[in-house]
Amino acid sequence: MNTPTVVRRMRAADIHAILEIQADCYTELIPESAESLLAKLAASPATCFIASSGQRQIGYLISIPWLRSSPPLLNASTCRLPGHPDCLYLHDLAVQPAARGANAGQLLIAAFMEQLAALRFDCAALVAVQSSAAYWQRHGFAAVEPSPALAAKLASYGSNVRYMMRSAT
Repeated sequence: MNTPTVVRRMRAADIHAILEIQADCYTELIPESAESLLAKLAASPATCFIASSGQRQIGYLISIPWLRSSPPLLNASTCRLPGHPDCLYLHDLAVQPAARGANAGQLLIAAFMEQLAALRFDCAALVAVQSSAAYWQRHGFAAVEPSPALAAKLASYGSNVRYMMRSAT
């Protein structure tokens, strides 16, 4: 019998599992530090989630209220939320390769969308890394042509990246 996938709010104690999942999933960029991930979690605990199957964490999603015109720097050691955020920024979604197909990604995105609605932002934004734009298009995100300033910031995310947005509805 398959163990159902369950999503809950992320806790700092989940960091070791998150780092393991991140290391297994990211092959085209250097994984972020525990310090960076914990800073985002501390800044917005209501918008960060972990997916588990039984006792095993199999995926996570980190998001923060942010400014749609300027995604946060990758691997920043601190995270101070802007005074007037205008979107929910989906910073990171990763699911263990062996657990793909267990619906963890779908459930994490559903939790993200619930928070987007609860926060009453009219849009969500993300940086699609590792050529993942097609995946995000299936979830309603569309690529946005970056300004020169945004393009410079996106360079820290590696090659084959796209800045994407979607409406809250």
